[in-house]
Amino acid sequence: MPVAVILLAAGQGTRMKSELPKALHPLAGAPLLAHALAAADGLDPARVVVVTGHGGAEVGAALAEIAPGAAVVAQTEQLGTGHAVLQARDALADFDGDVIVLYADTPFVRPETLAAMIEARGAGAGVVALGFEAAEPGGYGRLVTGPDGALEAIVEAKDADAATLAIRLCNSGVIAADRATLFDLLAEVRNDNAKGEYYLTDVVALARARGLRAAVIACPEAETLGVNSRADLAAAEAAFQARARAEALENGVTLADPATVWFALDTAIGRDVTIGPNVFFGPGVTVESGATILAFCHLEGCHVSRGAVVGPFARLRPGAELAEDVRVGNFVEVKNAIVDEGAKINHLSYVGDARVGARANVGAGVITCNYDGVFKHRTEIGAGAFIGSNSALVAPVRIGARALVAAGSAITADVPDEALALARGRQENKAGLAARLMERLRALKAARKGAH
Repeated sequence: MPVAVILLAAGQGTRMKSELPKALHPLAGAPLLAHALAAADGLDPARVVVVTGHGGAEVGAALAEIAPGAAVVAQTEQLGTGHAVLQARDALADFDGDVIVLYADTPFVRPETLAAMIEARGAGAGVVALGFEAAEPGGYGRLVTGPDGALEAIVEAKDADAATLAIRLCNSGVIAADRATLFDLLAEVRNDNAKGEYYLTDVVALARARGLRAAVIACPEAETLGVNSRADLAAAEAAFQARARAEALENGVTLADPATVWFALDTAIGRDVTIGPNVFFGPGVTVESGATILAFCHLEGCHVSRGAVVGPFARLRPGAELAEDVRVGNFVEVKNAIVDEGAKINHLSYVGDARVGARANVGAGVITCNYDGVFKHRTEIGAGAFIGSNSALVAPVRIGARALVAAGSAITADVPDEALALARGRQENKAGLAARLMERLRALKAARKGAH
């Protein structure tokens, strides 16, 4: 059956002490809600509905970029999780299939776990809850199961007696059910509980009262880590990075010092890539097999092809596209530029809004002057061209194939193929003038000291 996802992102997150909605706080370079949506993508959902509340306009704007096909509905009053899910009823009125409820502040539930819940639905369970064995159950809701292992009820900690509080199987809040069944059950939920809220978890007892079977799928507690404070967010970042590093090593990536490499949610690294210490990957980075990223590099929004070597101390900004066997060296910054196969930019250069042709060599200290204060302009460097050190290429400008730009030149006009361009003042040597000048300056300095 098709699957729809309801993502609850309406919480204010008061413990975050922030004007930013909790669902938008960044984790591994992406908003928290992006992690839950990434897990949901594993189900290939036919519909995604996101329930917003505090900061709804900001959340909606972020969703337009992260998940443009998602429907956004508002929970204007914060009356509990059951009430929040009900806000999605109209958006799914014509949907025939299963629905799974996720939370924007629970970023680590794996796609495989969600798939197991849907499989349990297919095996005949009317409602499926995701649970975990808690090391310290504390204030978690408890999952009460019968002798056959079927789920009988979910009891919130504030409403539980001593025997129920002794149960270690706890509720994550993630629920799956048929769309019609879920909303029919939610219509019967009442708020006569310690918090005066409409609990999504009450649908289990209501389903049992109708003779429907309820099931539990258990996952490791680490998957259910929630983010409710800045400390939780820091712990989540550490957990994400530990998992990402372990996966990279398992997939054939060499990490010289794993603890100092930082990944983003969507970082894609190929086999036999070597990554040095203190490398940071921002969003949108792909590194193909066999590439090398040396120490202290910062990459975001870029693509590094097979055999390329980057760094140390290099920065690749959004739009940087490095072809095979490219060399980008120390203290080089590349932005919105295509660097073709075998080209070299080895030292202390800025290449922005440009194309560097195959096997071209860009010398130390070269700058593409791409910004005139209002507009950006492009620089084209032809295949096999050689750009001498400390040159400024004032865009828009084209350097022809196999052309040579003399060191220290300021190039403001196109250079034809195979031409030599010089754009600097003529050097003059004045015989003996250096010695006479220094003698005069030293005498002046001595006279000033004597005057004091």
